[in-house]
Amino acid sequence: MTLHFDQSQKDEAAAFFKDLRNRICAAFEDIETELTGTIHQNKKPATFERTPWDRTNEDGSHGGGGEMSVMKGRVFEKVGVNISTVTGVFSPEFREKIPGAIENDGQFFAAGISLVAHMRSPFVPAVHMNLRMITTSKSWLGGGADLNPVYPNDEDTQKFHDDLKACCDKHNPNYYADYKAWCDTYFFLPHRNEMRGVGGIFFDYLNTGDFNADFAFQKDVGETFLKTYPEIVRTHMNRGWTPEQREHQLIRRGRYAEFNLLYDRGTVFGLKTNGNVDAILMSMPPEAKWV
Repeated sequence: MTLHFDQSQKDEAAAFFKDLRNRICAAFEDIETELTGTIHQNKKPATFERTPWDRTNEDGSHGGGGEMSVMKGRVFEKVGVNISTVTGVFSPEFREKIPGAIENDGQFFAAGISLVAHMRSPFVPAVHMNLRMITTSKSWLGGGADLNPVYPNDEDTQKFHDDLKACCDKHNPNYYADYKAWCDTYFFLPHRNEMRGVGGIFFDYLNTGDFNADFAFQKDVGETFLKTYPEIVRTHMNRGWTPEQREHQLIRRGRYAEFNLLYDRGTVFGLKTNGNVDAILMSMPPEAKWV
C-alpha cells in the first residue's frame, strides 16, 4: 500500500500533467484552424503563448514554479492551461485547513494542471478541468471537470456526463454518483441559490493505498476530458449569435467570476501559497457584465 507518495510518484504525476497540457493545447489549436462560420471566421487562428514563472518561499529558497499557456483566438475567446509543481511551508493559520499540514509543520508539495476555457460563441459551453497531487504528512489526488453553458443543451450535458460516468465506472462503480454529487455541491453559489453550470465530477483526498489504481483513474479523467470537450466545441462553434445572446453570455460569465473569487478553493490555495497571481486568476473571463 502507498499512503505517502514518494519522489518517483511525484515526478510521474508532474510529467503526466505536463504531457496532458501539451496534448490539450495542440487539440485546441487544431480547433482554432477549423472555424468556418461566425463573424470571426476570417481572422487568423490563434496559438498558445507560454509564460514560465518561479516561486520563492518566505525564507528565500526556491519553491518550484509553473507555466501559463494562454490563447485568445477566434473560437476560444480566452483559454488558459496552467501547470505547476511547487513546494514550501503553509502559514500557521492556513495549515489548519489542509489535511496533514499541522503534523509536519506546514511542509507541502503540490503539482497539478488547471484549465478554464471561455468561448466566443454563446452556444459553446465554457469548461473547467483540473487535476492535482498534494502531499503534506498525508498524500492525496484530486480533480474533476465541469461544464458551464450559457444556453444549456441537453445533448451536450448528457454526453459530458455519460463520458465521465463511463470513465468512473471503469475504476469504481461508486465514483460517478459520489463525485457528481460532490461537484453539484461544490460548484454552487449560495448567495444566488443556483449552480454555476450543469456539473460534472469533483473529487479530492483520493488515496486508497493503491497509488497505481488511483493515479490511473486521475489520468483517465484527463483523457476523457481531452476526448469529450473538443467534440462538444466542434458541434456548435460555427453557429452565429445575436447581440442579445452575447449580452446574456457576459452576464452568465459574471456568475463564473463570482464563484472563483468568493468560493473556489484552488484560488485560495494559490494565493495563500504565494503562487503566481496571473496564473491563479487565469480562470477569470476576459469580459463579463452584471445587471
